[in-house]
Formats: sequence, C-alpha cells, structure tokens
Amino acid sequence: MHRQRTINTPVTCAGIGLHCGKLIRLSIKPAPFDHGIVFERTDLPGRPRIKVGPDLIHSADHATTLGSNGIRVGTVEHLLAAFYGLGIDNALVEVGGEEVPIMDGSAGPFVFLLKTAGIRVQPRSKKFFIVRKKFSVRDGDRLIEVFPSHSLLVSFAINFAHPLIERQQYQFRFSVSDFERQVSRARTFGFLHEVEYLKKRGLALGGSLNNAIVVGRFRVLNDEGLRYADEFVRHKILDQLGDLALLGGPLIAHVRAYKSGHALNHKLVQKMIEAPELIRVVRADEDYSTADIREALPAWRLPEWAAA
Repeated sequence: MHRQRTINTPVTCAGIGLHCGKLIRLSIKPAPFDHGIVFERTDLPGRPRIKVGPDLIHSADHATTLGSNGIRVGTVEHLLAAFYGLGIDNALVEVGGEEVPIMDGSAGPFVFLLKTAGIRVQPRSKKFFIVRKKFSVRDGDRLIEVFPSHSLLVSFAINFAHPLIERQQYQFRFSVSDFERQVSRARTFGFLHEVEYLKKRGLALGGSLNNAIVVGRFRVLNDEGLRYADEFVRHKILDQLGDLALLGGPLIAHVRAYKSGHALNHKLVQKMIEAPELIRVVRADEDYSTADIREALPAWRLPEWAAA
C-alpha cells in the first residue's frame, strides 16, 4: 500500500486547450519507479521534457504552468490531481501543445483514462511529506494553514460576492475512492462578465459550456446545472490537490484554506521545500520500523478496479 505506482498500458486522448483554444493530443505512458511525472512536448524539436516539481513552477495565471529553459506546459493541475488522487507516482505525459487539454473542466476524464490503463505497483516505496508543526502562508485575506495530522485532510472555504455561490465550505479526508466520487468530477468555473476580459488577455480562448461552469448574473448557464450543490468549493479542492502534487509525493497534513488559488498553493509548496524544519520526508521501506512513521503513514489502498 506504500509502494510507488505507474500505469499498465499507454492511453491517449485529445481535447481543446482552455486558454490557447487549440486541439491538443495527449498520451500517458508507463514509467519506471523514481521517474516521477514528466511532461514531453511532442510538438517541439527535440521533444523537450519538464519534470513536475516545485522548482519548475512558471506561473499561476488562471492555471498552473510549469516551465524550464523557455519551454512551458500549462493547465496541468487537473491531470496532476488525477495522478495524485489515484496514487500514481510515475508516468510520461506526451503533450502535443502548450497546455494540457481541459476536457470537461474536471479531473473526471483523466481518472477514466487512468482506470482504463490500469495501475501497476512498483518495487519502491513512495516518498511521503509529513508535516511536523503548524505553519501558514497568506496573501491579503487569502490564507492556508497547515497542521500535523495522521492523514491528508483538506478543509476549504470560499467566499464570492455572487448570490449563487457566496460562502461555501467543504472538508475532504483523502482516500482514492472518495477522491473519485467526491472531488474528481468538480468542474472549473467562471463568471460570464469576465469572459471578454480574459479573451482580450489571450486567456480562455477555448472556454465553453462544455468545459466549464459559466455563472451568469442570476443562474448557472450550463443546461445540465451543477454536479454537486457545492461544486465550486469542491473544484477548489481539486485544484489544490493538483498543486500539492508538485511536492513529488503524498502530503500527510491537515490543510485548511480560505479563498486560496494557484498562486497561494504554489507559495505553500515552495515554503515546505525551502523550510525543511516544517516537514519530514520519509520512505516507508527505509523508515517504517520507526513507530511514529507507522502511525503517520496512511493506508494508500488500491481501488478495487486496479490491478494488483
């Protein structure tokens, strides 16, 4: 339950880039243990690669973008959340454009792809990041507080000056099955009055009612409505899980967030990496004999549909 995972067989999809508006092909392939999640830009000469990590965060402008040596891959958070949620540590992601396709605006289609591929357990332990003491990051009234815990618990609250959203809060205790049922299908959202502004900035060029919840003055414009009554805050948790995946291993902590977004999520990840006194990094196969580690590591159970 604490060993690394990859997928069994390659899988492929194609979709529109939310911000670039272009059709993008994406393939996910198995990778060896300790490989990590690596993006490969198949549309560029030499097929340059970017390995997921906190040192390669490029920007947080309405998405998480990774960059290295002038090469970028954007809108990675939903795919990274799917990897994180299913406990997949190693994969090669071949992407034929500048961003990951948005699909339906959630991690649901990526979860389906990864389930189709199947999961293979590998002969090397996961690397866990265990929070040792309370700390926080803040930007104005936006706040993330982190506390020691024996599992990953995310408590999130949002507050929008809109009658359809206002204040929403949700608490999510991580498990693979609950991630799939409670969080993975929550879609990104935006407000109708912001669309023209974003498009003038070269953003949301591929946005539509097929890949985002669009909120008008008095109603949700999507014909099918919401998937959850509190889908907005659940999507914020999905984004946060995708950004936490930048650590390179599961986080064991209680994360309590208020009005956080990608920029503050990135600040949190970077603080944990730059302040080693805040966290303890362990591998179960090296440290499991220690009583406090046995108590802290969660049972990272394989879902029923996964291969043994």
